[in-house]
Amino acid sequence: MADFAKEVLPVNLEDEMRQSYLDYAMSVIVGRALPDVRDGLKPVHRRVLYAMHELGNDWNKPYKKSARIVGDVIGKYHPHGDTAVYDTIVRMAQPFSLRYMLVDGQGNFGSVDGDSPAAMRYTEVRMSKIAHELLADLEKETVDFVPNYDESEHEPSVFPTRIPNLLINGSAGIAVGMATNIPPHNLTEVINGCLALIDDPDISIRDLMQHIPGPDFPTAGIINGVRGIHEAYHTGRGRVYIRARSHIEGEDTPRQSIVVTELPYQVNKARLLEKIAELVKEKKIEGISNLRDESDKEGMRMVIELKRGEVAEVILNNLYQHTQLQSVFGINMVALVDGQPRLLDLKQILEAFIRHRREVVTRRTVFDLRKARERAHILEGLAVALNNIDEVIELIKSSRSRAEARAELVRREWPPGIVSEYLERSGSKASRPDGLEAEYGYHGDIYRLSETQAQAILDLRLHQLTGLEQDKIIDEYKQVIERIDDLLDILNNPDRLMQVIRDELIEVRDRFGDERRTEILTDQLDLTMEDLITEEDVVVTLSHSGYAKSQPLSDYRAQRRGGRGKAATRVKEEDFIDKLFIASTHDTILCFSSRGKAYWLKVYQLPQAGRLARGKPIVNLLPLEEGERINAVLPVREYREDR
Repeated sequence: MADFAKEVLPVNLEDEMRQSYLDYAMSVIVGRALPDVRDGLKPVHRRVLYAMHELGNDWNKPYKKSARIVGDVIGKYHPHGDTAVYDTIVRMAQPFSLRYMLVDGQGNFGSVDGDSPAAMRYTEVRMSKIAHELLADLEKETVDFVPNYDESEHEPSVFPTRIPNLLINGSAGIAVGMATNIPPHNLTEVINGCLALIDDPDISIRDLMQHIPGPDFPTAGIINGVRGIHEAYHTGRGRVYIRARSHIEGEDTPRQSIVVTELPYQVNKARLLEKIAELVKEKKIEGISNLRDESDKEGMRMVIELKRGEVAEVILNNLYQHTQLQSVFGINMVALVDGQPRLLDLKQILEAFIRHRREVVTRRTVFDLRKARERAHILEGLAVALNNIDEVIELIKSSRSRAEARAELVRREWPPGIVSEYLERSGSKASRPDGLEAEYGYHGDIYRLSETQAQAILDLRLHQLTGLEQDKIIDEYKQVIERIDDLLDILNNPDRLMQVIRDELIEVRDRFGDERRTEILTDQLDLTMEDLITEEDVVVTLSHSGYAKSQPLSDYRAQRRGGRGKAATRVKEEDFIDKLFIASTHDTILCFSSRGKAYWLKVYQLPQAGRLARGKPIVNLLPLEEGERINAVLPVREYREDR
């Protein structure tokens, strides 16, 4: 009972609510929703991959049931729902969600049509090849480990990744009061950008964009314009317009078809077809006679059949305008930097990755150096023993016990032999393990063996006393000394350290790099009203009282002999048709008023009316003053206000 409070302490409700909500918000921001700028992963992604790594669920090993992975993740590292963990695994295995998949899946993992994946008891997974680059050198103390939720296990706080995963796979998440939406990019381009930044730390973002021109989505498509990319790379926020890739079939026939082969990122194909069908049914888009989904394992193929005589480009522009054949990707590059959420530009993301690589390579080199020194220390002792093999054997034979032999080996001073040559060349301290007492090791003309070396000598097998085996020990010692010199050079020379990072990036690029999928149109193709309207000839009429309208030319036809004719239009009493001419719907009409002013409007802006309709008053179409009338009109094909 001593651990329980003896009284209830009153607190201010407002203060408690504010603090509790802040704690919750930071937990969501840091622990769930936002990726780390260094490895580009949220905690759940990192825990899934680490659990697979611990299970040996590698790319070259048999698949394991997804349920097994989910169980390990939620049992050891992620105390949340199994559905959330499985959804994470599914997304990492979908080729249309990640530009470079981190999980290799076997079974039904959903589709671009929005089909649900199979239950976790049916699907199987293993890590992909590129996922191993995220965990490379994890066992070499390159990153810090932290306790899991119940402190029964330890997990890495970040991965020592060799790939700039935040950019190549992107990330999306909604936290409390903030969100992130980072598009995927091409691995080859991003690594080329990293190399350029290593070579020139003062490089501008504009110059970086020569290497990283824009996002590269797994579903390909076409980026319409670079303005949004420039904004996002310079400020961290921007809007990118993505269009489907399509072509027109049957251009030489009366009935054409629009064939879509690539969709914008994150667009559901089945819902898109439903939306097009709905627009056709509501007559918001006319001219479509049939829709078919001919997609198969060879790729996507959506066929939009058009009615006879329809202009495919106009229909396609209307589809861009009213459906997700053109969508907007809102870039918001927010990530955790030192545990704090920050809005980052392109250069800052690359700099954070390179800083992480510098720390990882440094810690790995320190680890390798420690191991190399420990091995060199053992080999030094064996080399000294082999140089004095007769005395060593005699000492061991004369000892009453193993402990006595070990103590005598440590007590004596030994001629160093060939060891002195290598130690004088590289420095007597080069191969000394950390923590080795000063009395042991090489001292001028003598060598004092340590307890560890003495034990290794006692463990030496008789067959290792042969000449060939002795040469192997000496050769290995030479190699380890050279390795130590190389590692010390990396640690002492910053340029050499950056060269190691550079070489590893080039190796990753050569192994996993591929061609860009998403095409980037430098000049944005904005849709105008003309793009949405079929170009055709119409009859334009303007009455004396100022009523204007347009009629399809098909309303007029040549009259045969003896024909009665039809009424072309209807006007009020005392009104009559003052002006009549034929023009294209894309033409501009110049209107000259009684006050010497000139106005203009497009033919398609005139109301299309039947033969018996009067039309619309011209004062509703032009900003005419009171008493001002249109005296003359002139249709022109091309018109610009500055001419």
